[in-house]
Amino acid sequence: MRVMDTEKKGALIMMVEEIRSHLVQGIIPFWKRLRDDENGGYYGYMDYELSVNEKAVKGCILNSRITWFFANAYLLLQDESLLAEARHGYEFMQKYCVDKEKGGVYWSVQYDGTPEDTTKHTYNQAFSIYALSSYYDASKDESALETAMELFHIIEERCMDEIGYKEAFDREFHEIENDKLSENGVIADKTMNTLLHVFEAYTELYRVSGNVEVKKRLEWILDTIADKIYNPELHRQEVFFDREMNSILDLHSYGHDIETAWLIRRGTDVLGEKTYEDKMLPIILDLTGQVYRTAFDGRSLANECEKGVVDENRIWWVQAEALVGFLNGYQLAPEHKEYLEAAKAQWEFIKEYVIDKRPGSEWFWDVNKDGQAVSGKPIVEPWKCPYHNGRMCIEVCRRKF
Repeated sequence: MRVMDTEKKGALIMMVEEIRSHLVQGIIPFWKRLRDDENGGYYGYMDYELSVNEKAVKGCILNSRITWFFANAYLLLQDESLLAEARHGYEFMQKYCVDKEKGGVYWSVQYDGTPEDTTKHTYNQAFSIYALSSYYDASKDESALETAMELFHIIEERCMDEIGYKEAFDREFHEIENDKLSENGVIADKTMNTLLHVFEAYTELYRVSGNVEVKKRLEWILDTIADKIYNPELHRQEVFFDREMNSILDLHSYGHDIETAWLIRRGTDVLGEKTYEDKMLPIILDLTGQVYRTAFDGRSLANECEKGVVDENRIWWVQAEALVGFLNGYQLAPEHKEYLEAAKAQWEFIKEYVIDKRPGSEWFWDVNKDGQAVSGKPIVEPWKCPYHNGRMCIEVCRRKF
């Protein structure tokens, strides 16, 4: 990367320091307070009025993402209390979320750990692998890596057909309708979202294990993204697919594209194969550039565009991914100074509007393009967790500028 001028370097360092402070003083204390010491794991619901329902369903994705978050916060900050939080999440996952009889991870459990939704979803298995791999890195607990490898083999042996990863299954791994990861009025047999997060999980698993079989699957997924998911004519990824991987909806998911751009770069770095670095770099830069041109208004990112109609809401996770994605684009192509400015603008927007200033809260689910919180959606629920915003903070702090 070219040397930045002093002013830009100073502004970037200030932003990193502010983000680190937000992680330490905002996000971490908030999620520590959600710890359930009576029944294990973390409470599953806080409404818009900041009332916690201690008997709400606990999503297994929620708890795996929280476990991942605390493990990585510990790896960054070396605060033993964070490792203790990660251990708390890990023990809940192993005791209640993993199906000891049929294998795999449930979709959700009751507040006391009793199975609530025994659906086995490929996406959910992937996030458990992600959490277990990071927890293994933080704790060196071999049982975490063993469970991660067991789930890897479940995905590869029970969640695939000859074309790619299938989505939803009942407890015995009979395929069922994919209503959990289908949106926008379609039911998809396969999704970009699941493939992306299997890739993310396998990246972390390969990083901590060096397993050759995992490496081969990473390479296969990169080929699939390049050949079947990425649409070079429209400069975007397709989102929802039929069984044969034909796109079934005209949808541009801005958040997923900018997230994919930096996760692919992370994956190729971990993979360490120049062939794939060279193959994927043009795709990374194309996705980044298209999102910047079509969805960024100078300070924040729109959600998506379906059949030519843009959803202008500013979703919490989309803003977090945009900040990291634009920083990633700038580091890969420093001549695009506009990406650095976009990342800084994203942080200012997040800081001013997306972070909920009310005591005892965290980030709003969404705001409108002017920064007003409009939906009244919960602050915590099975999908609303410290994965995107916490990961944004950790990723920015880890990067070398």
